[in-house]
Amino acid sequence: MNIKRFILCVSCLLATLGLRAEDSIPATPSQRPDILTDMPDVEIMQDSALIRLLHATIEGKRELVEMDGYRVQIFSSNQQQAAKAEALKLENKLKDKLSQTTYVLYQPPFWKVRVGDFRTIDEAKEYKKAVVQEYPELMGNTYIVRDRIKVLK
Repeated sequence: MNIKRFILCVSCLLATLGLRAEDSIPATPSQRPDILTDMPDVEIMQDSALIRLLHATIEGKRELVEMDGYRVQIFSSNQQQAAKAEALKLENKLKDKLSQTTYVLYQPPFWKVRVGDFRTIDEAKEYKKAVVQEYPELMGNTYIVRDRIKVLK
């Protein structure tokens, strides 16, 4: 994952959690990212709720639930055999390059490729903007759709 995507993901997560300075605590050495081990003078302040969330996620104590939300659709076609092949090809090309989960759907007669699980339309708009900037060839087929999304409980 490149540094821009990492910073964007962390920024979105912190904004979602409503980071407040009084709740921030210094990160312990075991919580420091490996990239900062050569920079002992860097002090990381992070929300205690973020630490609990990360530990619960790592330990597998959080479960996925479905809810109404948004996804970014990057492909849709109703040309049966060609559409299926193109959807699977696009998913294989992008699934490791995108920071969000990729979904290939068949909703007769359309094959679709959708990306992400966004709770708000603003999150989806930001991600769509980043995808189109990174992959300008997708601009004409990329838009935001309402969908059932999977999020951590």
